[in-house]
Amino acid sequence: MDRLIFDEEHEMFRDSVRSFMINEVQPHGEKWREQGIVDREAYLKAGEQGLLLMWADEKYGGAGVQDFRYEQILMEELTLHGDAGFFLWLHSRLVGPYLDEFGTDEQKDRWLPKCVSGESILAIAMTEPGAGSDLASIRAKAEDKGDHYLLNGAKTYISNGILADLVIVAARTDPENKRGISLFVVERGMDGFERGANLAKIGLKSQDTAELFFNNVKVPKENLLGQLHRGFYHMMHGLVEERLLAAVGFVANAEAAFGVTMDYITDRQAFGQPIAAFQNTRFKMADMRTEIDIAQSFVDQCVLQHNAGKLSAEDAAKAKLFTSELEGRVTDECLQLHGGAGYMDEYPISRMYTAARVSRIYAGSSEIMREIIARSLGLDPRKAGS
Repeated sequence: MDRLIFDEEHEMFRDSVRSFMINEVQPHGEKWREQGIVDREAYLKAGEQGLLLMWADEKYGGAGVQDFRYEQILMEELTLHGDAGFFLWLHSRLVGPYLDEFGTDEQKDRWLPKCVSGESILAIAMTEPGAGSDLASIRAKAEDKGDHYLLNGAKTYISNGILADLVIVAARTDPENKRGISLFVVERGMDGFERGANLAKIGLKSQDTAELFFNNVKVPKENLLGQLHRGFYHMMHGLVEERLLAAVGFVANAEAAFGVTMDYITDRQAFGQPIAAFQNTRFKMADMRTEIDIAQSFVDQCVLQHNAGKLSAEDAAKAKLFTSELEGRVTDECLQLHGGAGYMDEYPISRMYTAARVSRIYAGSSEIMREIIARSLGLDPRKAGS
């Protein structure tokens, strides 16, 4: 289905990004998966191409691009032609905007140029062993010691956890207030900041995911990001865009799975004819093509709404819910159509299948998305009987 939301400049950008992914990312995918981490050089090369923090002001080295369609194209091409474990989108569009939205001029001058160039890699540390989607349950704490904050706690499942040079850490600063949380920028090399092992996962093997430990880390006062005790609300601020960006990637992975499966069923023979000739195969492919196109149309409209500043939390939740569930169904069906070959690591569909499983968990689980949508319909148990 033709997509009508892009113009000639967008398509020229897509061609450029695709070339970068094919030449600078794709050839290294197998190596990165084996070593469990992307080479730092990949971020530097992306920075050279102007692909990091594209929204950043030119004085920091950015392009000042506010049109989210460029981020959409970057995510799609990374998924289709790069490596799904290369989380440059997390660096650029999930974590980077915190520095722009809540950072002081001094902080932006200090950190943004190297983030744009790829010299400094970003991560955000919210999740703890006992606090996932429930951010108000964060136990890491930062105590005001006059000229610094003393940070103690542990974080887990942190993407870019090994590579990160700057980590935005959510910690409790007001023990009397459940939402009394603040954000701190912890820098590589600070005393007491330690990283655990690169965690083994069933998918996204090239993405470094780690536990982080903060043992009496002295965080300078000038590394407080945003307002004291307002970190919970700062984190909520970026959730709509995070879920939209996730939805873009989920549809792209479904599209990629569909593409490799189309190639496989037309080449693979069974009982003297291509697998594609069987009615079951044709009907399965027809159903998936229809669902992917519907999902893509909805996500594209959400992107336009976001560009206009009108995308609601419930519509972002719908996009995240529907596309993550669709991605799971499509990769499962596509693996099935590959037969035994689909279970072999040498076939891309096996990696797409395992990578898709986390999509229904991160950026807010499917259950959380359903809760948001239900409450937007007035179905809020907290208000029942009132």
